[in-house]
Amino acid sequence: MRLTGRGAPLELTELELPPPRAHQILIAVEACGVCRTDLHVLDGELPDIHCPLTLGHEVVGRVLAAGCDARFQRGARVGVPWLAHTCGVCRYCRAGRENLCVAACFTGYTRDGGYAQQMLADARYCLPLSEGPAAELAPLLCAGLIGYRAYRAAGDGATLGLYGFGAAAHLLAQLARSEGRRVFAFTRPDDGAAQRFALELGAVWAGGSDQPPPEPLDAAILFAPVGALVPAALAAVHPGGRVVCAGIHMSDVPAFPYRLLWGERQVSSVANLTRRDGEEFMALAARLKLTARVQTFALADANLALERLRSGALTGAAVLEMAASAAVAGPSARP
Repeated sequence: MRLTGRGAPLELTELELPPPRAHQILIAVEACGVCRTDLHVLDGELPDIHCPLTLGHEVVGRVLAAGCDARFQRGARVGVPWLAHTCGVCRYCRAGRENLCVAACFTGYTRDGGYAQQMLADARYCLPLSEGPAAELAPLLCAGLIGYRAYRAAGDGATLGLYGFGAAAHLLAQLARSEGRRVFAFTRPDDGAAQRFALELGAVWAGGSDQPPPEPLDAAILFAPVGALVPAALAAVHPGGRVVCAGIHMSDVPAFPYRLLWGERQVSSVANLTRRDGEEFMALAARLKLTARVQTFALADANLALERLRSGALTGAAVLEMAASAAVAGPSARP
């Protein structure tokens, strides 16, 4: 399913992929999560988008063929996350901060992603995956990974607010509860279904993002790409509290009085992820048995899945399942 122009519906297209090069693997995609970042790409809200492009960066699949230097064998179960390549030589790569690499490439944004029956990926940036339902593993590869990086940035306070209770927040709520933290969930003001879902997953309170929490928070993570929530979250945290912005794109943050920031409150962002983040989180997710609540769609229904995400009509995460599409005809023929 290819993006041919800004804001255009994705189109079912047949391509022929070349054989994998030295570090590459050819993957038969089993499932690919549908992420809000895909909407930002579709809408042209990220810079330097080149079309046509295949979206998708929460990819679960199996290796069909491998280049001579690839680290996975044919048949291996792999995950393809957002970070697709780094230069390895810039100041950030040398300092172990490859998520900030000045020449990084990203799956489903600067490189073709997993809204497809097959794809090519750099094996050095792929993650080994366990067996299990592919659709439930897919959201871990971005919603989980970026959420995990934001979760660590939020510190170890006892009370945590999650603004936007979707794919990432519903995984983090499980992680936070396993560590004894009290979770407060903020949703669209009229989204009773999301609020009930948050309470079902152990949140101690759930309400609209226009409401203050019943008690001050130690930290808050913003998954909703709404800049107006930054001052709201600052008002909700204790002095010394942290507000972490987890999205790759956000509407402008409005002016707000200095008193909301005063008291050593902090606002920060997280950007992308590192391979170490992936290794740590996937091991943690397996140990805690984190469960993704998913709604599945056929590959040809990618536009419907994106529209459901845009409208807030999802509970949990949307995932494209390739088994629901036409069968893969061979290693060089796929939509």
